[in-house]
Amino acid sequence: MALSKQDDTANVVLPGEEPKDGLPCLTPPVQSKTSTGRTLNEKEMEKLTGDQTLVSDFKQMKLEKEAQKNWDLFYKRNTTNFFKDRHWTTREFEELKVCLEFEAQKLVLLEAGCGVGNCIFPLLEEDLNIFVYACDFSPRAVEFVKQHSLYCAERCSAFQCDLTKDDLRGNVPVGCVDVATLIFVLSAIHPDKMQQALDNIYRVLKPGGIILFRDYGLYDHAMMRFKAGNKLGENFYVRQDGTRSYFFSKELLADLFRGAGFEMLTNDYVLRETVNKKEGLCVPRVFLQSKFRKPDQLQGS
Repeated sequence: MALSKQDDTANVVLPGEEPKDGLPCLTPPVQSKTSTGRTLNEKEMEKLTGDQTLVSDFKQMKLEKEAQKNWDLFYKRNTTNFFKDRHWTTREFEELKVCLEFEAQKLVLLEAGCGVGNCIFPLLEEDLNIFVYACDFSPRAVEFVKQHSLYCAERCSAFQCDLTKDDLRGNVPVGCVDVATLIFVLSAIHPDKMQQALDNIYRVLKPGGIILFRDYGLYDHAMMRFKAGNKLGENFYVRQDGTRSYFFSKELLADLFRGAGFEMLTNDYVLRETVNKKEGLCVPRVFLQSKFRKPDQLQGS
């Protein structure tokens, strides 16, 4: 995502959270969970149905080949300054509080797609009884994680990984992970390869281990702002800088996780109304927030 933060295009709306100095809210967002998602008005429906021209096969192959380079260029330009730290994770996902309740039991966390550590370092700063395995597609992002003042080998192990082809077991012991987070990551992977990423995570989770998921939902504001010429496939788009984004329905997400062997615990749309100073509008954000569980292999034995 090598765009300037000032570019007024659909591509500036990046994974799920406003940038630190990008589009500040005038009022706090109103958030609600729902099973039905967002309903489009007639004008929005016409825009989506009218945009049926796909990016050429040649360009799509080029985007897939250069996916890692494009993410690395994003971190080269923006370093650690783009996204806010995610202090909301323990509020939204109570599984991350387990280590506070059972101090003798260290929680082993895998953050798949860690970026520059906006999720893991707030957790480590809270002094949770936690060990984090953190991986990212971008080697540059991983280096930023390792350079952080809170990074230490006793509490964190960061490594570069393509979740769709690099076996996590080369860096994470089999069946050691209590909780994996997949936060605004799966949407950046080509839909044909999402299953491989979930299979990869499944192998390092303990029986009964949990995946905490949050990502773009269908008809999010970012999706509706894409102009003609950016569509790669159904609900799949490319930004100006070459990075890509998929927008999930509950049904497709559930099918993906079940195909990898997971049991669904929760699967809800999160709707937010965010007032945006630059646009002077109330913009609708739609995310999917879900929890999936690796079956306990001891049950029924």
